[in-house]
Amino acid sequence: MEITAALVKQLRERTGAGMMECKTALVEAKGDLAEGEVVLRKKGIANASKKESRSAKQGVISTYIHPGAQLGVMVEVNCESDFVARTEDFQELVKDIAMQIAASDPSFIRREEVTQGSLDKEKDIQRARALAEGKPEKMVDKIVEGRMNKYYEEFCLYEQPFIKDNTVTIQDLIKAKIAKLGEKIAVARFVRFKVGAGQTDEPAAE
Repeated sequence: MEITAALVKQLRERTGAGMMECKTALVEAKGDLAEGEVVLRKKGIANASKKESRSAKQGVISTYIHPGAQLGVMVEVNCESDFVARTEDFQELVKDIAMQIAASDPSFIRREEVTQGSLDKEKDIQRARALAEGKPEKMVDKIVEGRMNKYYEEFCLYEQPFIKDNTVTIQDLIKAKIAKLGEKIAVARFVRFKVGAGQTDEPAAE
C-alpha cells in the first residue's frame, strides 16, 4: 500500500507523533493505519520508560467535583518543566486522572506502594477461597498470584483500566503522554472526598 502524505497526516492527528515517526510506523505496518498506531504506541511506551528515572519537580494540583457535589478529588501530577505543566495535553491528562480517581476509588498509586499488611490479608483471603473451591493444593499458589493481579487492577491507580478506554491502563495513558511531551510524568499524591464517608453515628455534643 502506498504511504501517502494524507495517510501520514491522519496518523499524526490520531497520535500526536512527528511526521517522520508516523511515516516510519506506516512503512513498518505496511500502510495499515490501526497497526501504525500500535507501532507508535509500542515505541512511545518504550521511550517513555527511559524517562522514568528523571526528576519531576514541576506540575499541577487539580480538582474534580462530581455533579451533585457529593464526591470530589484533589490530585498532584508532576512533570519536569513548567512549560509542559501548562500544555493542554498535560492539563487534559491531569483532569482524566482526577476523574479516574473519583470513579474507581484506588487505594494506592502503584502496586509497589501496597502495604505488606494489605498484601498478606488479601493473599490469605484468596488462598482460603481457592481451597474452599476445591482447587488442588499444588495449584493454589498460582491461582492466588493470578487473583492478586486483579487486586492490583482494582486498588492501584496505575493498574486500573482507563474509564474512557478500558483497553489501556492509567500507566499506559501516562506513558503515551510522556512519549508525546518528552518529559517524565508521575502522579505524586491524591485524596478523594465523599460526603458522609468516615463519619460516625455518634450524636453531636450539646
